[in-house]
Amino acid sequence: MFDDDDLAAIREAREEWESERLDPVLDGYGERSERFATVSNHEVDRLYTPEDVADLDYEEDLGFPGEPPYTRGVYPTMYRGRTWTMRQFAGFGTPSETNERFHYLIEEGQTGLSTAFDMPSLMGLDSDDPMSDGEVGREGVAVDTLRDMEIIFDGIDVGEVSTSFTINPSAPVIYAMYVAIADQQGVPREEIRGTLQNDMLKEFIAQKEWVVPPRPSLDIVVDTVEFAVEETPKFKPISISGYHIREAGSTAIQELAFTLADGLAYVEACRDRGLAVDEFAPQLSFFFNSHNAIFEEVAKFRAGRRIWARLMDEWYGAESDESRAMKFHTQTAGQSLTAQQPLNNVVRVTIQALAGVLGGTQSLHTNSFDEALALPSEDAVRVALRTQQIIAEESGAADIVDPLGGSFAVEALTDEVEAEAMEYIEAIREMGDGSMREGVLRGIDEGYFQREIQDAAYEYQERVEDGEEVVVGVNAYTVEEDTEPETLRIDEEVQETQRERLADVKAERDDAAVEDALAALDEAIEADENVMPYVVDAVKAYATMGEIMDLFERHHGSYRESVSVA
Repeated sequence: MFDDDDLAAIREAREEWESERLDPVLDGYGERSERFATVSNHEVDRLYTPEDVADLDYEEDLGFPGEPPYTRGVYPTMYRGRTWTMRQFAGFGTPSETNERFHYLIEEGQTGLSTAFDMPSLMGLDSDDPMSDGEVGREGVAVDTLRDMEIIFDGIDVGEVSTSFTINPSAPVIYAMYVAIADQQGVPREEIRGTLQNDMLKEFIAQKEWVVPPRPSLDIVVDTVEFAVEETPKFKPISISGYHIREAGSTAIQELAFTLADGLAYVEACRDRGLAVDEFAPQLSFFFNSHNAIFEEVAKFRAGRRIWARLMDEWYGAESDESRAMKFHTQTAGQSLTAQQPLNNVVRVTIQALAGVLGGTQSLHTNSFDEALALPSEDAVRVALRTQQIIAEESGAADIVDPLGGSFAVEALTDEVEAEAMEYIEAIREMGDGSMREGVLRGIDEGYFQREIQDAAYEYQERVEDGEEVVVGVNAYTVEEDTEPETLRIDEEVQETQRERLADVKAERDDAAVEDALAALDEAIEADENVMPYVVDAVKAYATMGEIMDLFERHHGSYRESVSVA
């Protein structure tokens, strides 16, 4: 971008500026700190110039939006054509309460639904299971049978809305229920849109919700991908998630590297099943965290697109542009929210949301300011949604494609993030003797990922406690008293109501049909067939979440004993 003569002139001018302008200031007043770094402790320079991007090849490293390497975005017009999907995470208590919240959000201008499930549902347990006691409806909505899903989507046309489901070990059951709802509503399966999180590798790395061991879990994920390719081509059967890796304490670079490593492992697993990369790769999606260090986050998103595009081409021979375009959802950083002075979280969320937009996200969830205290209240949810709407409609951030592209600082940070993420990815691949799939599985078995994340989390906490990392309202600018906002409380009757509904379904359903459907699923698991068609049949017979998941445990062995539901 700059020839040698230009760079030499810039270097000379910088040296003159440093001696004549900068040094006197440093000698007189100094700077606020001896060292400046991002939230991830990635050191940043005082000033960036063309020298920092001297090796940048515009065509190879940047290009244009909508074209490989997608550094500048996956669509030619980005938000000038259509803004990102505003997808607020919602779900609590009973299916009826969640249905009311969904309708409320749609009326307030939300453009996509995102479903939170309670812990028993996440773990594949029924509400009447003894392990579910005290947790029903607490962290999200309770779903035991198709009846619950019918209530959640009452009055909502699944052919007109895109729905995300944040669920993992029991994801095939929820996916099957959504397909069944589409069938009930007469919506062709090929028209339903949405995303299933369904990222089990991430669970074993960070979030720790699992039912069966890693290898069979991976096989079940591939079943859903294979089914989606054939039956629901507009539905994303997996959202490869860095969000929870970051929430566990990783750095931004670890989040990116481990997420992409998981994604590449899924690619290899699908290819091993016999699927062609250009057949399934366009249906893969990603999910990232957006934290406070705005330029680091933008660089992370841009570097991620570039790495994915290059590796899908060079390592797996992807030919279609859609296979190489990394599309992702973003959620603002839950772990950055503070219970102290909770209204400060509105500002944090705004900064993080802006980073997601400037980084080119396809959909966005903004956390509510009271989430460090409880499930979000309606008022807090409205402010969170309005934050997105103000960014989209008033800030101008959505009017320019990749507005920070060409910034010396952002381009230099993008290169640095890419290089450091690739060091991790290559190390994981080497652990698997050239296989990303085996490298990730070995890393899980040997605790590699957990150690890396724990070390980063410990180092961050040390910086907070030493005052090196300022958290406003926590270790600086504190107040003696802080008013706790009104928060959402889950009624104690939710568990009883849910259990009564489950009992009614069991009493009303055709027991013979349930037994036949479960027997067919049992045989499919034993024969190593794709389980999804059989799971769809089972949920349509109103088999319960627990009845279905118990079959997987029986065949593959249980991992539940190593995690507590509560």
